[in-house]
Amino acid sequence: MLEICCYSVQSAIIAEQSGANRIELCAGVYEGGTTPSLATIQLVKEKVDIPVHVIIRPRGADFCYSDVEFECMKKDILSCKKEGVEGVVSGILLADGKIDIERTKELVDLAKPMSFTFHRAFDMVENHTEALQELMEMGVDRILTSGGMQTAEEGIDLLAELVEKAKNRIIIMLGSGVNEDNIGKLRDVTGAREFHCSAKRLVKSKMEYQNPNINMGGEGSIPEFEYYEADSEKIKKVLSKLQV
Repeated sequence: MLEICCYSVQSAIIAEQSGANRIELCAGVYEGGTTPSLATIQLVKEKVDIPVHVIIRPRGADFCYSDVEFECMKKDILSCKKEGVEGVVSGILLADGKIDIERTKELVDLAKPMSFTFHRAFDMVENHTEALQELMEMGVDRILTSGGMQTAEEGIDLLAELVEKAKNRIIIMLGSGVNEDNIGKLRDVTGAREFHCSAKRLVKSKMEYQNPNINMGGEGSIPEFEYYEADSEKIKKVLSKLQV
């Protein structure tokens, strides 16, 4: 199973045409993924047939949310359910690095019958074994994780341990830095069967005139005249290695 993280309708179309099994739909590529617009969700559901999982994350930065942000997350989940989305991807932490069990469980129950993936907030917890048990007990379907490290390859030892401890009660999906060069190793060493990657490329803007004096986002490190899009060839190469 290969899930492609897509930041636009066009990327979702490319992912499906390239053989992806599922889409994680996001906005905010430079924030690590935030909730996409309702129109984006609706169009993706119109344009692709493979399952779509939508990230429910009201902002970037940490995963410790205010009451207002929590209300926003619940409304987004209800909107996804109304649009026939197959799953949502979310999670909430407490300030001490533990899972916010009460509020995460509320999201899990609200999402049903959609699938619920606890995203890489899992990598930010203080105790991964404890968090795994808590997520299994609250009925989460899947955890997206890099094994508590920057990339899945760096976290491969913990990932193998998590897959073993999960014992088919919950899916451990490997993500972050997954590519054609390491997906075979990650599969063989950990025993995981679901993988997540963006397989993206930078696309140059069609703007001929580019005002050099303005950064619309206010951050000079973020490119203004190029954007990310799913790369069909990268997806096909990852799939070819996964299917060996």
